[in-house]
Amino acid sequence: MKKRIAILGSTGSIGTQTLEVVGMFPEKFEVVGLAAGSNIDKLIQQALFYRPQTVSIGREEDIPVVRASVPGGTKVLAGTGGMVELVASEDIDIVVTSITGTLGLIPTIEAIRAGRNIALANKETLVAAGQIVMALARQKGVSILPVDSEHSAIFQCLQGENRRTADKLILTASGGPFFNRSGEDLALVTVDEALKHPNWNMGYKITVDSATMMNKGLEVIEAGWLFDMDFSRIEVMIHPQSIIHSMVEFADGSVIAQMGNPDMRVPIQYALSYPERWKNDLPRLDLVSAGCLTFEKPRTDVFPCLELAFAAGQRGGTMPAVMNAANEEAVGLFLGEKISFIDIPSLIEKTMGKHDNIREPGLDDIIDSDRWARLQVRGLAGY
Repeated sequence: MKKRIAILGSTGSIGTQTLEVVGMFPEKFEVVGLAAGSNIDKLIQQALFYRPQTVSIGREEDIPVVRASVPGGTKVLAGTGGMVELVASEDIDIVVTSITGTLGLIPTIEAIRAGRNIALANKETLVAAGQIVMALARQKGVSILPVDSEHSAIFQCLQGENRRTADKLILTASGGPFFNRSGEDLALVTVDEALKHPNWNMGYKITVDSATMMNKGLEVIEAGWLFDMDFSRIEVMIHPQSIIHSMVEFADGSVIAQMGNPDMRVPIQYALSYPERWKNDLPRLDLVSAGCLTFEKPRTDVFPCLELAFAAGQRGGTMPAVMNAANEEAVGLFLGEKISFIDIPSLIEKTMGKHDNIREPGLDDIIDSDRWARLQVRGLAGY
């Protein structure tokens, strides 16, 4: 039988690549739901091709335009409520959550409550509310399968192993476009420069996060929740070639690494096909052509976002949600050319310093802290 999938964030980078994987295996998948933000034209194109039962768009006022263009009988919804209804109402085997930011938190939680397995490409969900999300997934017997290349790599390295013998998780990072720049140079970074990642083709927000190294910080917190690992046993290593996607060090000193070309379709496919591996026609890794593989320690003096994320993860409670929301807001201001590149970590640190951490938060506490942090950042930035 075909796997029935829904994609939240279908018009973004991960969403479109997920549909490429679906197109590689048309006999194995049925797309039953698609949700997008503001890209109406692309959502309509996807709906006409895949003919899902339900689509959801970001704004309610766009429903008439979408409804007039999608196939007859397709249900058209909108907003967060639309995504929640989509994941709860259809007979779905797996939900791909690839919405950027904490916008994906509520739909992911509701998908888990509905008993849907999750292919997780929205790291902010676990950063902001990892304790709540993972506890709910265990309660519902839901699998959370990582899509990020680093977490997919760790997941693959742990297959067939006793997880209690895993001593350390080693997340690799490309270092982004500015790893060899000085702190003084970073003050002059433009938006266009920040969006030119050397290895990966990604959305705007995650590309800026890679440039500040906050993306790796978010991945550290996500890895802690996904693999039940204390942050003191998670390490980040700069690997500019992006061939080794992450590693696990075991109790006997053995290190297992997962390698491959920097192509997100591979971890997406593994999340969708798990526990099986399916043959595809994607380019194979040629180690001779790849050449020398190098590794360095992160320059946290120049890229403080990584240490801010570690600090937030170690403090726990609502602090990771505050850190994440402050980052989202600061990155948005940078993309709008309202602040400088080096203002991003400064605004995050100041916001974290003002926060009265709640150690055992409920979902409402997480949402309130997220909202508070965004207002703080805007106030500190003068907006």
